[in-house]
Amino acid sequence: MSTRFLYVARHGAADVFGELTETGREQGRLLGRRLAHLPITAVWHSPLPRAVATAQEVGGLLGRNVRVEEAPELIDNVPYVPAPEEIPPSWTPFFDGYDAEEAAEGHRIARSLIARFAAAPDAGEDVHEVLITHAYPIAWLVRDAFKAPLAQWLGLNSANTALTVLEYRPGLPPTVVMFNEMSHLGPELRWTGFPAAERA
Repeated sequence: MSTRFLYVARHGAADVFGELTETGREQGRLLGRRLAHLPITAVWHSPLPRAVATAQEVGGLLGRNVRVEEAPELIDNVPYVPAPEEIPPSWTPFFDGYDAEEAAEGHRIARSLIARFAAAPDAGEDVHEVLITHAYPIAWLVRDAFKAPLAQWLGLNSANTALTVLEYRPGLPPTVVMFNEMSHLGPELRWTGFPAAERA
């Protein structure tokens, strides 16, 4: 039974202009070292510069035969704009300004992400792919794996270059092997991308 293994990570830490910082580059290199023993064939990344640069850092440690290519489905976007009754009132201001057309386009991209990556291989050998993306698409992939209500993506966040692993086998539900796992990062490199707080 062939399996698709997705190793999904948020880009490294970036500056206010969306460019990868030296901290983000080091996070990318550490993620690449963690994945280097796996038979990865492709690193797919969002079109945004912080994801492109992270993918290059990761891909540079995975060997010459690994493709590093853009996947437009991995773009940073709001995958689903919930109706007011689907969320606590405190979330309502977050969605101010989203018109119906913008919301529909975000949901179209989210559906295309699932269609492209969240499925078992057609046949043959296992597939091992890395996705370098953003917090919201990661939340959407995990929500989909659990078949949770559409608005549940709001409850998930990912640190920069934290690792989420998903597995897809024919005829079986997806498996969430790990989410937001940071053991490849030193303590000073963990939890970036999250609001400041005491962390374990």
